[in-house]
Amino acid sequence: MTDDPHPSEHLSPLATLVDEVLANVGYDMAAATDGIDDAVPGYGGLFDPATTQSELRRALERLLASGVTQPSIPEPTDGPFVLYVDGSSRGNPGPAGAGAVIMDAGENELARLGRPVGSRTGNNTAEYVALQLGLSELLARYEPQRLEVRIDSMTVIRDIWGGNDPTEQGVETYSEAVTAALSSIPNHQYTHLADSDPNPADALATVGADIAALGPG
Repeated sequence: MTDDPHPSEHLSPLATLVDEVLANVGYDMAAATDGIDDAVPGYGGLFDPATTQSELRRALERLLASGVTQPSIPEPTDGPFVLYVDGSSRGNPGPAGAGAVIMDAGENELARLGRPVGSRTGNNTAEYVALQLGLSELLARYEPQRLEVRIDSMTVIRDIWGGNDPTEQGVETYSEAVTAALSSIPNHQYTHLADSDPNPADALATVGADIAALGPG
């Protein structure tokens, strides 16, 4: 897990609590949502319409007080890492989430990461956050020497690998963090994903957007 939570755009108090749980489990989406669902009384859960905001808030506060921790980190095989990233924004701007999947050289999943980004955030910002999330957790867990980033955002590709200045206002913090992270990986490259290409990070970004839509709590 990283030492500090990743920066985020404006989130409701309820979504912020979910993000704090995610930070405590190293942004492992399944661990966070399973823990939250188990903490909610009855048959409800994080996204169950029957779960009230007060029930969810109390469940989140109990989880944080219990010191919920990150699951064990799998060992990778030898060779380069693969990182899938994706951002999702409903309305662009709107509730936005970020997703990232870390794989080893055999394309075995090592981590499925996700988080809310903001309640009124654009897609490009969500894409930057997804890349920052994946890179920072990769570096926190492993010592990557080679990395292939698989990403569908040409805007982020042009800015990060093309050397362009960021074109969207407010993404400088994320851009600088991404550049710094990549500078510590000796060999890295990107692969541009077409819209028709499968991206396992997409579903995680969607759940992140669902969390960003929660509120107010």
